[in-house]
Amino acid sequence: MKSQPTTDGDTRRHRALADPRRARILDELRGRPGGTDVASLAAASGLHPNTVRWHLGVLADASVVRSGAEARSTPGRPRVLWHATEPGATGRENHRLLATILTGAAADAEDGAQRAEAAGRAWGRFLVRRPPPHVHLTDDDVVAGVVELLDHEGFEPERSDGTIRMRRCPFRDLAETHGQIVCSIHRGLISGALAELGSALEVGELQPFVEPNLCVARLERA
Repeated sequence: MKSQPTTDGDTRRHRALADPRRARILDELRGRPGGTDVASLAAASGLHPNTVRWHLGVLADASVVRSGAEARSTPGRPRVLWHATEPGATGRENHRLLATILTGAAADAEDGAQRAEAAGRAWGRFLVRRPPPHVHLTDDDVVAGVVELLDHEGFEPERSDGTIRMRRCPFRDLAETHGQIVCSIHRGLISGALAELGSALEVGELQPFVEPNLCVARLERA
């Protein structure tokens, strides 16, 4: 059977949703059928309102969100409310269900945490951007490469004095119920990336939720 040709609209939509922050904003809007404003989206996503406005503009260009004035009967300037144009479950939501099922299965296994970390290491090695042959990477180069990987995967990371501070957990709801499994995957992801880049650094400790929206990976020499 022939596949349907990809339209310009499909391409714009896929590009718009490739950024995990925009996908998260869209998920928030889908959960609020009556619409919501920029301030509420900023609070829910942890992003600056101006950043949210920029992402909403990209989503609007892809025709997956729309805006309109709030209907009101009282005097005053109405708020601008944003709405998702597509109801129902998303691919991300379907993937999240699968992740929930697999995480629960791993948690029931005696060696679930070890298997989770090994799987994370394998994907960390695969996903990190490798340098050209014969290029020597400094510790700073290596950490920058790992941060780039984590940023692409939606962790909102930053470097700070031998640590990588992650301001967002893409699977926070799973981490709250199966923290050992999820954190083992994330530890493995970082360790695998470090190993693939030929670094002598390793994850000495991964501290989950030292603040409500902060996890810290402490790096040390092997």
